[in-house]
Amino acid sequence: MASLISLSTITTSSTSPSCNQLCNFFKGNVQNLKIKRSVFQNELCNVKVNERIRLVVRSRASPIPTSFESSKVRLRLDNLGPQPGATKKAKRKGRGHAAGQGGSCGFGMRGQKSRSGPGVRPGFEGGQMPLYRRLPKLRGIAGGMKAGLPKYVPVNLKDIEAAGFKEGEEVSLESLKKKGIINPSGRERRLPLKILGDGELSVKVNLKARAFSTSAKEKLAAAGCSLTVLPGRKKWVKPSVAKNIARADEYFAKKRAAAESSEAPSA
Repeated sequence: MASLISLSTITTSSTSPSCNQLCNFFKGNVQNLKIKRSVFQNELCNVKVNERIRLVVRSRASPIPTSFESSKVRLRLDNLGPQPGATKKAKRKGRGHAAGQGGSCGFGMRGQKSRSGPGVRPGFEGGQMPLYRRLPKLRGIAGGMKAGLPKYVPVNLKDIEAAGFKEGEEVSLESLKKKGIINPSGRERRLPLKILGDGELSVKVNLKARAFSTSAKEKLAAAGCSLTVLPGRKKWVKPSVAKNIARADEYFAKKRAAAESSEAPSA
């Protein structure tokens, strides 16, 4: 009982400083124990219950507004962001029905395209003739081939007539360049000359070209012009092939000579 009485007397007596030092274990100010509310919580408490509060949360990485003027606002790393609609969320595959592709993720139930792995290459149609092989091929430049590229520099008879050539003059690729009738450039500078039969020629001239059209030959023969067909550039072949070609030419030349000699006595 003596110990209980002494404890009760110690707890009840709050005036003595020795008792406070023994019983009070909190070393600090009592004001620190009070609940402090932030400014935002104080504003929420001051607003009436019936009033609705509108909160606007702005992200620092928000998109640049449409009324952005580069002269007033400077672009920095903290105000950069994608334009509205420039990015969208990736499609989540294999995440159940809630992802929006059903139970098979949009790949179907069976088939090679539903299995895991690389699938089929682009353009493959299961073994049948694919579309890029079924379509007809275009000739010439439209098909990407060299068949449509020009092989000659064409000149018509009316152009030669307008150039003012005199009788007996030579008409060739060089003379036409000097007269300004043709001005080949690029790839055309290496192409030979071809005479076409559009127009008429009233002057007797000497024409030298790689090729003549059928109508041009008839009109030039009627006008009394002389035609000279220039030899083309020989295609390079291997020495062994050139040797065989020479032997074949020699063989057929002898055969033609024998045929002509046999026909001469009979005539």
